[in-house]
Amino acid sequence: MLRVLIAFFAPWLTFFTIGRPIAGIVCLLLQVFLIGWPIAAIWAFMALRKYDLQTGAADALRHHG
Repeated sequence: MLRVLIAFFAPWLTFFTIGRPIAGIVCLLLQVFLIGWPIAAIWAFMALRKYDLQTGAADALRHHG
């Protein structure tokens, strides 16, 4: 839940929390321009969703496999 709030208010920080610092820097550059902020937020939500799905699948395989 905390990462979702971070993705909304500071999209660039989301990428640093999921281990993608280069994407975080690019996202920060987008966010500097106010017109790029919604794009940065959407990108952060999509990346967070993908990260959650990947880590959830890896956890499931570890517990069942």
